[in-house]
Amino acid sequence: MTEHHEEVDDATGTKTTGHEWDGLKELDTPAPRWWLIVWMVTIVFAIGYWVVYPAWPTISGHTGGLFGWTQYEKLKVDQAQIATRQGEYRRKFHASSFEQVAGDPQLFEFARAGGSVVFKENCAACHGAGGEGRKGYPNLNDDDWLFGGDIHQIYHTIEVGSRSTHADTHMAMMPAFGAILKRQEIDDLATYVGSMNATQPPSVAWVNGQVLFQANCVSCHGATGEGNRELGAPRLNDAIWLYGGDHETLVETITRARAGVMPTWQHRLAPDDQRMVAVYVHSLGGGE
Repeated sequence: MTEHHEEVDDATGTKTTGHEWDGLKELDTPAPRWWLIVWMVTIVFAIGYWVVYPAWPTISGHTGGLFGWTQYEKLKVDQAQIATRQGEYRRKFHASSFEQVAGDPQLFEFARAGGSVVFKENCAACHGAGGEGRKGYPNLNDDDWLFGGDIHQIYHTIEVGSRSTHADTHMAMMPAFGAILKRQEIDDLATYVGSMNATQPPSVAWVNGQVLFQANCVSCHGATGEGNRELGAPRLNDAIWLYGGDHETLVETITRARAGVMPTWQHRLAPDDQRMVAVYVHSLGGGE
């Protein structure tokens, strides 16, 4: 039997492990006591966590833990609390007119926030996330309204839609003039409509188009192109175009007409959700 002698490093006074590489000896330095304590605490904590919370998968599901806690249960509790807080505002909103909502800053913000959510879920696909619109779908940020921009008119439009299946829907119909006017007449009419604010007749086509406009279009669009909200006839003198104001697009519109459809939301959204959307749309900047 050989006797084992522990070697001690002269510089640090620490024992070595007996391993040496290229003259470098490995010291057997123990871990700090505080580190060992923390390590043991984490082990105990992990074991406790496994016991009190759901942790281990099983054939039929997972261990439930002593607390029986789950994220789903916490979600239900949080949702119930939110529903309780919302319920108070919803009851107040339900019993309030649009004018009363506008006069109550907290209720107005509640309605506007709720309307924003409903709008993004149901309206943004056509009108854009911010109500900016796109070709064929009206911009809701400006003050150019087909059927009126006060909050009651906006709500009515949401409820009944445009050319929808609702019995009281907005039914603005423009005839297709392709079968009524000649190709040259349509071209002249498009020339006039595209620049009807000109102070001096820019061309013979413009003058001819003006005559055609007075004969065929003023009953809906007005003598100066001011439009008619009762009929849903858009303004033509403000350079705001639903389908485009270039000459080719105007020719196509006059020739074929337009018949965009907005569905009725009466049976798709709860009445208060429709009212919230009306509050939100009215607040975008173009509401009257």
